Amino acid sequence: MLNNWTWGLSLITLTIAIHATGVTFLVFVLHCFRVRLERQRLSLPHLIAIVIAAFTAMGLLLAVLHGLEAGFWAAAYLWLGALDSPGAAILYSIDTMATRGAAGIMLNPHWQMMGALEAADGMLLFGISTAFIFTVMLFYYQHLVFQERS
Repeated sequence: MLNNWTWGLSLITLTIAIHATGVTFLVFVLHCFRVRLERQRLSLPHLIAIVIAAFTAMGLLLAVLHGLEAGFWAAAYLWLGALDSPGAAILYSIDTMATRGAAGIMLNPHWQMMGALEAADGMLLFGISTAFIFTVMLFYYQHLVFQERS
C-alpha cells in the first residue's frame, strides 16, 4: 500500500508541476496576444474570429497537456507491472484521469489505490484548466465589451 501512495503522490506532484508550467506558458502567450490585439483597431467581427481561434488553440494545447500527463501515469503503470500493454495503460490512464472509469480495464490488485489517486489528480488538473479557461474568457470578454464601446 505504501508503494501506491509513494508512486501516486509523486505522479500527482509531477503532473501538477507540468500543468502549472504549461498553464504559465499559455498565460504568457495569451498575454502577449492580448497586448497585440489591444494595439490594433480591428472590427468586432474580426476580433471575435481571432478570439475564437485563440480559444480553440488554447483548448487544444490544454488537451495535449492532459494527454501528456496521462502518459506519465500510463508509463508508471507499465513500468510497475500494474498493466500489461501500452494501449491498455494509456486508455486506463485517460479514462481514470477524466474520472469516467468506464473502460473496463482493471489495475493489478496491488496497484489499485494508484487508480484512485490518478482520478483525484485528474480532478485537480481539470479544475486548474477550468479555472484558467474561465479567467481567460473573462479577460477576453472584458476586452470585447470595451472594444464595442470605443
